[in-house]
Amino acid sequence: MTSESPRKPQTTTAVNNSLSTTHTSYLNSFKYYIKVEKGLAQNSIDSYVRDINDFLQFTAIPIESMDHTHISKYLLVLQEIGLEASSLARKRVALKQFFMFLCSQDIPVIVDFDLIPSIKIGKHLPDCLTVDEMLKLLDSIPTETALDFRNKTMMELLYATGTRISELLNLTLHDLNFTDNIAIVTGKGSKQRFVPFADTVSELLVQYIRSYRPALQKFKTTDILFLNNRGTKMSRMGFWKIIHNQALLCGIKKKLSPHSFRHSYATHLLEAGVNLRIVQELLGHASINTTQIYTHVDTRFLIETHKMYHPRSR
Repeated sequence: MTSESPRKPQTTTAVNNSLSTTHTSYLNSFKYYIKVEKGLAQNSIDSYVRDINDFLQFTAIPIESMDHTHISKYLLVLQEIGLEASSLARKRVALKQFFMFLCSQDIPVIVDFDLIPSIKIGKHLPDCLTVDEMLKLLDSIPTETALDFRNKTMMELLYATGTRISELLNLTLHDLNFTDNIAIVTGKGSKQRFVPFADTVSELLVQYIRSYRPALQKFKTTDILFLNNRGTKMSRMGFWKIIHNQALLCGIKKKLSPHSFRHSYATHLLEAGVNLRIVQELLGHASINTTQIYTHVDTRFLIETHKMYHPRSR
């Protein structure tokens, strides 16, 4: 497979107006089908619609002309930008269900999912930066322009809170409590949690909101915290590019994504001795088993701690 394509995938939450009338009609029919006939939960419906909408915008050709190569190319691009295997697998399932639905409606489609590679989901070591690498990256970000200062503030807040990229991009002005330096984060299943951030990050946020955000807002009405240069909410792809470019500029050769900040945040807290259940709460994990993936990346720290504190190691 090759990753050649005219567009990059982006995340959307509803049927996008840039879709053709035909695509919008197909997607609305599918949405009705999984809601009324299949009885899926609203969160699942939103995920299906978002994933299919994203693919249709990425490919931008008539459905009748699509084949397995278009879906394979789309999944490959997402894989190359660092999307996790579980998310790739979910998108593949969503697209398969969508095309199966179209077939049931006698719409002529030629996509053969047997020719699309399956997504293997397995445990893997999270990619993360060391503390020194993270500080090097954050300290290297310029603050000369409004966009520079926004990038600096976003990456500092991402590392300070360990939020998912979707959670960061959905933050509003009303989600910040500067009295206690707490962000109100809305995670999976619309569950909210309170995540603290340091005074230094608070100072960056205040300066960004007062001095730089108005220039990006361009008189548009929005309470979204981080805006692009058109005055609207930033995309995942846009922020991924910013991180990728900044890592290259400061000489970090690891393959980074927004999720690398979350991995690093969790690992650094655990290495510093923070209780696993506290980290679970901060990350917004429903199960502590999810958080435990981070504990096996700090073997060196455990060995060193054992040597320092165990009576037989002295």
